[in-house]
Amino acid sequence: MNISEFAKIAGVSKSAVSRYFNDGYLSEDKRELIEKAIKQTGYSPSISARASKNRVTKLVGVIIPKLSSESCARAVEGISEILGAEGYELLLVNTANDYSREISSLELFRSNRVDGVILLATVFTELHISVLKKMRVPTVIVGQELHGFNCVCHNDYGAAYALTSLMLDKGAKDPAFIGVTLDDLAAGKARREGFENAVRDHGINLRHGFTETAQFDMASGYDKAAHLLSGRIKPDCIFCATDTIALGAMSFCREKGIAIPEDIMISSVGDSKIGRFSVPSLTTAHFHYKTSGINAAELLLHDLKHGDGVTRTMRLDYTVIERESTLFGDIDQKQM
Repeated sequence: MNISEFAKIAGVSKSAVSRYFNDGYLSEDKRELIEKAIKQTGYSPSISARASKNRVTKLVGVIIPKLSSESCARAVEGISEILGAEGYELLLVNTANDYSREISSLELFRSNRVDGVILLATVFTELHISVLKKMRVPTVIVGQELHGFNCVCHNDYGAAYALTSLMLDKGAKDPAFIGVTLDDLAAGKARREGFENAVRDHGINLRHGFTETAQFDMASGYDKAAHLLSGRIKPDCIFCATDTIALGAMSFCREKGIAIPEDIMISSVGDSKIGRFSVPSLTTAHFHYKTSGINAAELLLHDLKHGDGVTRTMRLDYTVIERESTLFGDIDQKQM
């Protein structure tokens, strides 16, 4: 029995049958019709047809959230370095932080012939997880941790805790935070928890209104800093979830004559090139983004070569790099 004959018996189209056997999206009513027909006929695709779909292509799909992101560029550099040495080419998709495009990109690579997929992840919705579970090729997630999948992630909590503590240890008494959406479990939730726990462990009560949620850009960092610094009581240090946000906050301070670090200390995560050469230079946590790409590619190659079904999570550490935006520190002494 061929696919056309089976589709006629099931009362669905050939494409619906194909999607069913390739784990594609299918409405529940069509899925039930096909499963009923399978029980009646015992139909299954031919082994030769499946074998042709499993041929090696030496292509790997890489999905990134932002083409202009320095961290993404560094990770892709690491991926390319390892996979290129093994003769693989990358198919790069930029989703521009659009979650629906991220899902459609996963569907694209799931339905087309690539040997593996590396996802530089930001947010996991139920639909993300549903599609990821249906991937027919090895898949590695970078930047987030998801149970049941190969992951390479960073110590977001530890970096946020360390940088906040650095400023509080220098005498800051009124800390503030500019973060990103808590739907992002790494850059959003873990970094906020690191900040809040450092504040708590230093015996400080965080003031109401001293936390803001920004977009991943300088303009948003500028706007959120303007809001934080517009009240009668102003923070004396700000931890920002990303360098980009911090640079926007620093721009506002310069424009309004707020001296950094004399009036306010600022720190963040990312160790971007622009942060190194900003005025003042930015205190930050260096994440090993290129290494994360290297590790992700190595995990993918391991799965392609061995396919043992064992998932692995690698958590990379960070390095605190203190620069001018926190360097002068002891606020208590300056106020004496």
